[in-house]
Amino acid sequence: MDFDLSEEHKMFQQAVRSFCEKEIAPLVDEAEATEIFPPGLFPKMGELGYICARYSAKYGAAELGKLSECILLEEVARISGGIASAVMVHSGLGTSMIADHGSEELKQKYLSPAIRGLKISAFGLTEANAGSDAANMQTKAVRSGDHYIINGTKIFITNGPYADFVCVAAYTDRSKGPGKGVSVFVVEKGTPGFTVSRKMEKLGNRSGGTAELVFDNCRVPASNLVGEEGKGFRYVMETLDGGRISHAGRSLGVAQAAYEASLKYASERVQFGQPIGKFQAIGFKLSRMATQLEAARWLTYYAAWMHDQKRRCLKEASMAKLFASEVVVDITSEAMEIHGGYGYMMDSPVQRYYRDARLYTITEGTSEIQHIVIGREIGAP
Repeated sequence: MDFDLSEEHKMFQQAVRSFCEKEIAPLVDEAEATEIFPPGLFPKMGELGYICARYSAKYGAAELGKLSECILLEEVARISGGIASAVMVHSGLGTSMIADHGSEELKQKYLSPAIRGLKISAFGLTEANAGSDAANMQTKAVRSGDHYIINGTKIFITNGPYADFVCVAAYTDRSKGPGKGVSVFVVEKGTPGFTVSRKMEKLGNRSGGTAELVFDNCRVPASNLVGEEGKGFRYVMETLDGGRISHAGRSLGVAQAAYEASLKYASERVQFGQPIGKFQAIGFKLSRMATQLEAARWLTYYAAWMHDQKRRCLKEASMAKLFASEVVVDITSEAMEIHGGYGYMMDSPVQRYYRDARLYTITEGTSEIQHIVIGREIGAP
């Protein structure tokens, strides 16, 4: 067993960290204030191979694997959880079904420019009455000659306000149930009947845009069907497995940022004649934060390694997502306690870490859903 990152992974980590600190950090304050993802960042990251990094070199990607993707997302989230959310969806949920099941035409038209950061992707699954119960989606697509007519509404869609295309899940035959009745379509920005009905304001992750999308008799070419009709729900579930590992990587980044800020503050803040880190109450908090972070990181890296080995990792992906998302909530909460009133002020990044983290036990499968998945995998009664 080897618990060290390879030299290649270490070099990649250092390069990405340098990029994030120099190129992303200066953009965060404006992106948070305006709730607009920094324009131009996707092409810049695409040029360096930092988005969609695990896809085939045939389409311009770096073929770096899931572990590298987690390392990248951790470094981006260490600077901004919201920006990491946009990158994560674009590199995963918004493109992976095209990469895994799309036609060559779809890969050339959408995946290749997405890898280069020239087109931005989103993923349309969640609806008002279909969150954890995704199979209850009401969006439908009806075949009409060489087109499909899509009707429905999707909410909480990351990258929705500015996406160039969206992978949309819809029922093509409800009588067959989700297993054989759901299909996935690529819907391009500007398609008649497809509108961004509203930009949604959020408590945290503000630098990654979120929107409600409406499809009103939206006419999509049949060639924009991803894979086979009726197999879309399986494609979505496959995508969510990998997405949960990426999600854990993002949680690690925000947790790391909160921990680093707390360790620094505890060394500099003096009360009663000594740095507050010397007080056992604060020292114990820091020790626990460090332990939680290390445990979450190796659980995440193990799941990513299994994914790269093409081994079944449904249980490990859910464990990583569950543990890392709950750890980041704990660590950012403790960071607020350590920083006291200063952490509560809006000019402190600590309050941003705290707000961003609160989403992570909710999105991409709540903690409760992860418990259900893990329970099934271990054979719990």
